[in-house]
Amino acid sequence: MVKWVERATRPRGLRIRARREVQGVMPNRGEEPAYRKIQSAILRRIEAGQLKPGNLVPSERELARLHRVSLMTARHALTELARDGVVERRHGAGTFVAPPKVHFNKLLGYTEQMASLGLTAHSRIVSSGIVTREHEIAARLGLPPTARLGRLERVRLAGDDPVALEICYWSDEEYPTLANAQLDKTSLFSFLEHECGVELAYADEEIDATDADTRMAELLNIPKGTSLLRMRQLIFSTRGRATVYVTGFYRSGRHTLRIRRFR
Repeated sequence: MVKWVERATRPRGLRIRARREVQGVMPNRGEEPAYRKIQSAILRRIEAGQLKPGNLVPSERELARLHRVSLMTARHALTELARDGVVERRHGAGTFVAPPKVHFNKLLGYTEQMASLGLTAHSRIVSSGIVTREHEIAARLGLPPTARLGRLERVRLAGDDPVALEICYWSDEEYPTLANAQLDKTSLFSFLEHECGVELAYADEEIDATDADTRMAELLNIPKGTSLLRMRQLIFSTRGRATVYVTGFYRSGRHTLRIRRFR
């Protein structure tokens, strides 16, 4: 009789919680939270190729029903995946698998970076030629102020999507064959290494943010003023010789800079 009175006078919220715990609906301590289970299920489908970039992800309501959780839990799962860049939430349209991001944590050519993500990269040449008045860039390359520099401006594409604008400079005297290379289809790094016999080793980089001007916006098919990641790279060979200078403008939503710091 005493036990019955204790349960009956227990607050309703506690009675519901106790009932759920008995039924095994509430997770035990140390058990993976429900929203993590939803995320793991979505990630497994992406890794298995069942969900591809651009595919629609089940809605919050569908996820809540499938995983027998609250709408709030399902929403939290998708919100975190969106924050991590795994999915994109489009107002009024739904949640979609995001295209993979390029991570700048290794000295790779753009073609190599795309290949590491399982994507085919190609380029659209905007302009190419020889310039002689780029005094600052010539100095960075250790050349006389009026040295002949090869200059190549390319839009880099992942599939049909323009994701970066790169401008490359090199010594035309040292690498004259680069001017005639089909660099809309060939990797600049690969050509230097295999055709010019240059072993690339490392790069000194300057990174900041900028906004797309009218020309950049048109080339990258984005609104004017869109934030871009700007990277200036001075790339050295294994002999310590400055070989190529690159200024790249990268769509911030498609690229991530990873840095490891030590103390």
